[in-house]
Amino acid sequence: MTRRREKAVQPVGTRRAAREFAFRTLFEADRGDLPLETVFLRAEGQMLDGDDTFPRLNEEALIFARELVDGLQTHRAAIDETLHRTIRGWSFGQMAQTDLNVLRLAAFEMGYTGEPHPPVIESAVRIARKFGGDDSGKFVNGVLAGLSRSMQTAPAAPTPEQE
Repeated sequence: MTRRREKAVQPVGTRRAAREFAFRTLFEADRGDLPLETVFLRAEGQMLDGDDTFPRLNEEALIFARELVDGLQTHRAAIDETLHRTIRGWSFGQMAQTDLNVLRLAAFEMGYTGEPHPPVIESAVRIARKFGGDDSGKFVNGVLAGLSRSMQTAPAAPTPEQE
């Protein structure tokens, strides 16, 4: 799974490290057809036991990683539908699983957390470059930039007071 271009370099900053942790958990769960919760708990235990396979997360970062994984699990169908509408010329079956999982996590964060899009996109591109193919960074950047534009031009969902 890992393409070790930066063998000893760990992510800088807790949010980026948490995003990578969440991505790796999602990738392993999808690849092994395992429950996401099971994989997350195992990865968390390994990290807390000092296994250097995963970046060391502080408590705040671990909570953020958990929020990403839980949120993706809750909203996965809607996120996949959004990505289907955004990605042109590629089906999920044709895409690298690495790219698809990076896109899923970033799309969740962009659509459901209120996090500004530029840092989410930058982190996603870095993760795609680190774990994906030669063109993964460009592909992820293009998809997420289009998604960001469409989210900014889409009409706002009505609030309960407006209904």
